[in-house]
Amino acid sequence: MNLEKFNKFLKTVDLKSYREKYSHIKIVEMDLNLPKDIYEKFNVDRQYIQAINLLYKIYWNDKKFISFDEFYNIYLQEKKKLLEEFRKHTEMCKDCFYKGLKARIYRTWAGLITQIHAGYVAESVFGAGSVNMSRELDSMGADIQVEYRGHIINYQVKKESYSGVKSAKPEKVSKDLKGEPAPLYYEVPNSDIFDKPKTNKGEYKKPYIRFMEDERTERLPNGFIVFTKKAFLPKKKKIDG
Repeated sequence: MNLEKFNKFLKTVDLKSYREKYSHIKIVEMDLNLPKDIYEKFNVDRQYIQAINLLYKIYWNDKKFISFDEFYNIYLQEKKKLLEEFRKHTEMCKDCFYKGLKARIYRTWAGLITQIHAGYVAESVFGAGSVNMSRELDSMGADIQVEYRGHIINYQVKKESYSGVKSAKPEKVSKDLKGEPAPLYYEVPNSDIFDKPKTNKGEYKKPYIRFMEDERTERLPNGFIVFTKKAFLPKKKKIDG
């Protein structure tokens, strides 16, 4: 049920419009870090100003599938005092800072909601309550943690820039993270590949062929590339077998 609702939500996102509006704006790209005493003043940790915790809370824990603009307004209201401290610290004008900040938060939002979608796909495969997702797990090396029949699987979702050679080694994970690392690579072809999948000779382009042959992923009508159940079934079958 959660996966079905999230699928419907993703399909409502005007991805093309958002990309045209925000992709070229990269004013606020620095680390959102402030002096230690400011965090102590507001009694928050260094991660508080980031959007990741709030994204997991709203879309995974609370299961509120709201638009980006709604999410950004919540983020802005919740963090506004600390954001103003950061803006003053960087000596940026308000218009520049908040224009750049919204574009930055959009990119975080667009990337993480597809990862959260993968969490719902995994849950539909392994069962309700089998999946854990959080900023803490993310920082330890588990984008999607699955607990199933006594096994812990830590999926690491990785976009791949196809070069013909792919490392089989997963990223380093925290020593405190229990379970098996499971890198989940997938290719995201440029949108123009789908707009014009054939070459001038009438042959399908290699990235298009690779994508269409990979049953672990699919492309939604609005351009989102998401995982299918086939991305998670191999591990389940291995455990069940």
